[in-house]
Amino acid sequence: QVRLVESGGGLVQHGGSLRLSCTISGSTSSFYTMGWSRQAPGKQRELVARFTIGGSTIYADSVKGRFTISTDNAKNTVYLQMTSLKPEDTAVYYCSADRGTWWGQGTQVTVSS
Repeated sequence: QVRLVESGGGLVQHGGSLRLSCTISGSTSSFYTMGWSRQAPGKQRELVARFTIGGSTIYADSVKGRFTISTDNAKNTVYLQMTSLKPEDTAVYYCSADRGTWWGQGTQVTVSS
């Protein structure tokens, strides 16, 4: 049983930055089964960042070079650092664990133009 709670969303101007946090309760097999997805109104949910089991990172082309996924194992937290934000980044962002077995409630990110 895993509980994921996202935080850190908000309203930011284009070009700004936000850091999202996902706190993890319970037992997940590995932080490296985790990732971040987002869903904008009227659009499909898309994976934006995730780890591989080996600890490397994979990013969607739309966010590559701007977003960074990382962990703080001691705090049971996964982060998504977002920089150079664009209006098209506006979405609800979701943390997932165990390759999509567990999902958080999401946190809203709104980027103004």
